[in-house]
Amino acid sequence: MRKNSNKSAKVNEDVFRTLSLILHDEVKDPRIDPMRVSVISCDVATDLKTAKVYISVLGDEADQKNVLAGLKSSGGFIRHELARRLNLRNTPELNFILDQSIAYGVKMSKMIDDLVEKEGLDGGQEDDPT
Repeated sequence: MRKNSNKSAKVNEDVFRTLSLILHDEVKDPRIDPMRVSVISCDVATDLKTAKVYISVLGDEADQKNVLAGLKSSGGFIRHELARRLNLRNTPELNFILDQSIAYGVKMSKMIDDLVEKEGLDGGQEDDPT
């Protein structure tokens, strides 16, 4: 299976959707609050041996570390449920990676808003005396 093939994209989407459901409905670890944890994307290797699962956690750094620890300890159960729900030749080993892009976007937006407020900019509209 090639990296950019339709089959690869379909496997990534199926794993993404199934992991989202498993995290929301099945995982009972108190560190993993389904209202604060979201699967952002999945990148399954072409040989189906490994998968990078990008997650977003609503909360501070301590919350993020707790969620990653909970996901690591629940990894066997999550992988078992993934194998049970999907018919894949191999069930990938899951590597959970914290995705900071949403937090980065919020931080940049706040910085821009603060700069606009500080400088008194009015969104690019210039005063035209004529």
